Amino acid sequence: MEILIKIVQLLLSLSILVIFHELGHFITAKMFKTRVEKFYLFFNPWFSLFKIKKGETEYGIGWLPLGGYVKIAGMIDESMDMEQMKQPPQPWEFRSKPAWQRLIIMLGGVTVNILLAIAIYIVMLSAIGEQYLPTTSVKYGITVDSVAYRMGLRNGDKIISIDHKPVEDFASIPKVILLEEAKNIQIIREGKPVDIHIPNGSISELISKKTPEFISFRIPFEVGDFTKTSPAKKAGLKVNDRIIGINDTLLSYFDQFRATIGQFKDKEIQVMVIRGKDTLKIPVAVPREGLIGVYPKGPANYFSLKEKQYNLITAIPAGFIKAYDGVGNYLKSIKLIFSQEKAYESVGGFISIGNIFPSTWDWQAFWSLTAFLSIMLAVLNVLPIPALDGGHVMFLFYEIIFRRKPSDKFMEYSQYVGLAILFGLLIFANGNDIIKLFR
Repeated sequence: MEILIKIVQLLLSLSILVIFHELGHFITAKMFKTRVEKFYLFFNPWFSLFKIKKGETEYGIGWLPLGGYVKIAGMIDESMDMEQMKQPPQPWEFRSKPAWQRLIIMLGGVTVNILLAIAIYIVMLSAIGEQYLPTTSVKYGITVDSVAYRMGLRNGDKIISIDHKPVEDFASIPKVILLEEAKNIQIIREGKPVDIHIPNGSISELISKKTPEFISFRIPFEVGDFTKTSPAKKAGLKVNDRIIGINDTLLSYFDQFRATIGQFKDKEIQVMVIRGKDTLKIPVAVPREGLIGVYPKGPANYFSLKEKQYNLITAIPAGFIKAYDGVGNYLKSIKLIFSQEKAYESVGGFISIGNIFPSTWDWQAFWSLTAFLSIMLAVLNVLPIPALDGGHVMFLFYEIIFRRKPSDKFMEYSQYVGLAILFGLLIFANGNDIIKLFR
């Protein structure tokens, strides 16, 4: 069921994005009285799931969910309809329009994708605002995984800044380290300031292992809930108990307990807890899995989260800023693929995209991710690769600068090359996903 929910969210999100992207081309084409012959959600080789013709345009749904398209008359595109190009140009065709009009038509899709992301951010900010954990509120320090440990960080460190620049939102710290290719991290360790130099190769390792939570916040271990078959609950632990150790070893934090409990598989331990004003030792039989079925309380119980509220007016500039930052961050992530060793191994296809959606339906997460994917689609489409919008824009700039069009034959061959590149990237990205399933 969890996989099905992810698939449905992915298909719905991609459908929204494709429709809006192609609508951008459709509207701008109509603005300049250019004929649009087809408007399709998904591709339809050999047959369509649904189609209807209204006026000069056939609207339909294809069966291959790899995107969508509008077929604009007199344009060499992915349909590779060269017969039409052999006929004399007609005034309603794309090729008959001035270069500046064709440029606007080609940029229509990515423009609408950016506008869609801005609109989603504006509505979300005005409806629910923003809530985040300030870095200065992480009073117990951080917990780190093995990659962050090799970078020089330790459990309990308090992060002050990255490359001497404070990061207000704690959740943004991993992203800042990666996208800015940070060199140093300033921390407080055991009450003393320390400057951690990030070793060479650490950024590449973070990218290849895809560990977005290589740094997290440290919290005490207070019982928030139990699993259905919790050995701890059977033994007598209660919600709100504060676990402080195992046997005679003091363990003040959840990460310390989690790292230690695995040593006592199939053994009975004494769990030290504080209940009210009393300190108790409760015998608990640890099962073979090395877990006692206890969920800790969430961060809201320990930290003061910061909230920003917006009305519709104040949400507008904030929405533009979020979209602008999103474009910048995605461009930086593309740069990482080329600047970091083996970063190309992190490139993923539909499985990777589907996995970013939550396993339970969450409209807030859905729209937030849809805005991110809309920005991603816009950036990828504007890359100067033939067969993408960016490839057409590149040739239009050539025409504007040099005042002559590339030949139809050149455009035809470049389209074949672009399609080959796109299919190669598609195979590579989804092949990466398949390989990771078997690792």
